[in-house]
Amino acid sequence: MTSMSTNTLPEKGDTRAPQPPRPRRADRRIFSLRQTAGARQTRAAWVLAVPFLALFLAFMLLPVAWSLLMSLTDTKSADLRTPLNVGFIGFDNYARLFEDPQFLTALSNTAVFVLVSLPLTLAAGLAAAVALNSGIQRFRAVFRLGFYLPVITSIVAVAVVWKTLLEPRAGLVNAVLGWFGIDGPAWLADTRFALPVMIVMAVWRNLGTVMIIMLAGLQSVPHSLMEAAELDGAGSWQRFWRITFPLLRPALLLTAVTTGIGYLQFFDEPFVMTDGGPLDSTLSATLYAYKQFGNGNYDVASAAGYVVFVLIVALTVLQFRVLRDKD
Repeated sequence: MTSMSTNTLPEKGDTRAPQPPRPRRADRRIFSLRQTAGARQTRAAWVLAVPFLALFLAFMLLPVAWSLLMSLTDTKSADLRTPLNVGFIGFDNYARLFEDPQFLTALSNTAVFVLVSLPLTLAAGLAAAVALNSGIQRFRAVFRLGFYLPVITSIVAVAVVWKTLLEPRAGLVNAVLGWFGIDGPAWLADTRFALPVMIVMAVWRNLGTVMIIMLAGLQSVPHSLMEAAELDGAGSWQRFWRITFPLLRPALLLTAVTTGIGYLQFFDEPFVMTDGGPLDSTLSATLYAYKQFGNGNYDVASAAGYVVFVLIVALTVLQFRVLRDKD
């Protein structure tokens, strides 16, 4: 009979469990080296992350938290020297905002700007992407650059150029209209035209971003699906609406969210071109907050900023519910 090893089976009556083999010295050394290397990598990661975290804390997180606290107090510019005199008033600043006709006008202007500009920008960008993807064959790169160039141009420069073009007497737009016997209006001094002009400018400037993203989405649509649909007798519109457009839903969601967030922070155009006029017809919610801050009403300005923040969150949630993939 083959004898059993005493290392694998305990002796009769021995209740101790068999001991696992002890690790060799080389294995312990490799494990220790791995632990040391992991610790070094962790320390290096923290060393690289600390500058960003410090800047984020100092210039982002703390100001956001402080502005939220400020919106719940009666902080004015004079209180900067005597901060202990600031009193907590809760949501009185928010109630005061919605009792202010000027702020309600600013909210109304912002809503009109977003509800009109956003669909027009998405439609124009998608149309440009479809044209570049299928209809335009020659000079495609030139057209891409031409549509995208306003996006990378400073908004202040764009606003100044548009303001010059729309001058009632010396502007190029009214000069061209005069060739056809049309007396052009004072575009930026007329309550009927000031906000629509800014909507047109915003659509023209931002459709390049939508076009680039939509063009990437169009080029990712499988040609086999389009060929199969064409063989089944589907027309161009049916192929676009039934196949292409559903596959563009992620790109459409991305552009809708980013563009909507930008439009809700509508500020640079009225600040440069009209300063919110005429008669507050181009006053936006963010420009209202900026003016309140300039007037020393830090509490009201902070509350207005958080109202805009809530609107951004609400619009983003709505867009995700409507445009997200249903599958």
